[in-house]
Amino acid sequence: MDDNEVEILSARDVPLGGPRAMTVRRTLPQRSRTLIGAWCFADHYGPDEVAASGGMDVAPHPHTGLQTVSWLFSGEIEHRDSLGSHALVRPGELNLMTGGHGISHTEVSTPGTTVLHGVQLWVALPDEHRHADRDFQHHVPKPLLLDGAEIRVFLGTLAGETSPVPTFTPLLGAELLLDAGATVTLPVDPAFEHGLLVDEGEVRLDGTLLRPAELGYADTGRATLTLTNESGHRARAVLLGGTPFGEEIIMWWNFIGRTHQDIVEAREEWERASERFGHVEGYPGDRLPAPALPNAALTPRGNPPRA
Repeated sequence: MDDNEVEILSARDVPLGGPRAMTVRRTLPQRSRTLIGAWCFADHYGPDEVAASGGMDVAPHPHTGLQTVSWLFSGEIEHRDSLGSHALVRPGELNLMTGGHGISHTEVSTPGTTVLHGVQLWVALPDEHRHADRDFQHHVPKPLLLDGAEIRVFLGTLAGETSPVPTFTPLLGAELLLDAGATVTLPVDPAFEHGLLVDEGEVRLDGTLLRPAELGYADTGRATLTLTNESGHRARAVLLGGTPFGEEIIMWWNFIGRTHQDIVEAREEWERASERFGHVEGYPGDRLPAPALPNAALTPRGNPPRA
């Protein structure tokens, strides 16, 4: 891939959450790209009319080796986890859950939610921290107003704003709102690779046009990113970034490991209700069962070699 090229990653529709599944649009991971920095998973959903779709109702399920990042544009989701956290995910507010060695949680849209719209993101933990303790953090970033743009930095640093939420690897996560026709050039860390996920409108990233539900990948070496809203109305996008992860991972169901045996053990412990994942209080239903493992051994994957 040319250093100045922006690679377009298209979304695929995926059911989320078992028998009462809502449909999400997944841009990461995919065959051509597993990670952007440590970002390893990007689901984008809505705007969904809850009266028609039924909203979100994800029963207790486990995680290992990762952090979940919940970010909403509209609606409200109730979060419960086995750490004992009970919180609401609201628009413009970061909820970050660490499930290193093991955690379980539920996500349910609240009764008052009429339109559900947002992103669910995962961050892979580096090998030295992938068994980190359970943790949950909440942060409300203040909006940064630039000429034609409004930015909320929920992880890392952008345009002089820094999130206080610590991360295990260098990361960037921010929501950007662009006025109709606006162009903004943002200084960024050239050691970072970046992904721009467009939610609303059409946004040109360094000359490449991205449409809704497309994610544009920009390699390391750029000191700036230029975004132009080509729409006749406001555009919204989520900017993700980080230093190249440098490790191969296995992602299967809700687990991240390094070997097939890591996944086998996590699945077995979830199925026998091991204390590794704890227990979620307050959900009126059964846990999600783990799917069957494939017949072939799971193999680690990373990003394609750099040209």
